[in-house]
Amino acid sequence: MYTQALDTHGKEPVPPAGETGALAARFQARIDADEKIEPKDWMPDAYRQTLIRQISQHAHSEIVGMLPEGNWITRAPTLRRKAVLIAKVQDEGGHGMYLYSAAETLGIAREEMIAQLLSGAAKYSSIFNYPTLTWADIGAIGWLVDGAAIMNQIPICRCSFGPYARAMVRICKEESFHQRQGFEIMLTLAQGSHAQRAMAQDALNRWWWPSIMMFGPSDAESKHTAQSMRWKIKRFSNDELRQKFIDVTVPQAHFLGLTIPDHELRWDEASQHYRIGAIDWDEFHAVLKGSGPCNRERLEARRAAHAAGQWVREAASAHAEKERQRASRAA
Repeated sequence: MYTQALDTHGKEPVPPAGETGALAARFQARIDADEKIEPKDWMPDAYRQTLIRQISQHAHSEIVGMLPEGNWITRAPTLRRKAVLIAKVQDEGGHGMYLYSAAETLGIAREEMIAQLLSGAAKYSSIFNYPTLTWADIGAIGWLVDGAAIMNQIPICRCSFGPYARAMVRICKEESFHQRQGFEIMLTLAQGSHAQRAMAQDALNRWWWPSIMMFGPSDAESKHTAQSMRWKIKRFSNDELRQKFIDVTVPQAHFLGLTIPDHELRWDEASQHYRIGAIDWDEFHAVLKGSGPCNRERLEARRAAHAAGQWVREAASAHAEKERQRASRAA
């Protein structure tokens, strides 16, 4: 589905001088008409590079995002919780593979993207650089982190780039399961003992603001939002998505009987939105630059896993080469 055009990508004829402007105009007209752009289609190089950056970072986030929860598989409190968490972590690995495949249609090799991640050159979501200290953190991640992801990703199902949009359809369905799983954990804890309720509140206290930051910098500071929206890679701005998430999540916290850790939180009757206090953007930028609680730990874990899997990749390549030689001799 996502690799049909890989053999032709990069071999498109170079447009004659003076035609690039006309191609760009036709390209934007297709975007404005809500047509899907496919890998074989002409596209501005800036559009291609923007997609590579966004899709690869999305893929990296899914892969690194397996680590905070994978840490709790052996410590899940019941067999049912263990099975559900295994399924969720497995889903996240699959999401990364879908997204790497979508990015490959743009002419970048998976090996190159993974090398960028392991070297630290590529970014992934800042949220995964926070530790999971208790079982309640697994609930908070599902409820808040996956809830924020759904809010951000559902509009990508209508992204102008076909392979990315199609990958997101299944991903969003599975993320919905993840969000429900997290909320159910939080509900169970909130209805439990005093210690369990305190654990749930503590997790909310630690994950609320990082979840709010997941949507990226404010619109005034975002370098890519305006152009991405013109190209319909994004459908909503960072601040619009953040506000949608807040408006949905605050009533859920009230239902759980938990308190949002923001003494400035209030309902604004005029705008019909919840208003929050100031976001600590210094923390956000520090985590992005590698100074979060778990930045080093996450990359070291990915590097170790990549090195440990080297023999598997080599064996698979050797087997594929043997099969190729057998097929060649049989022909």
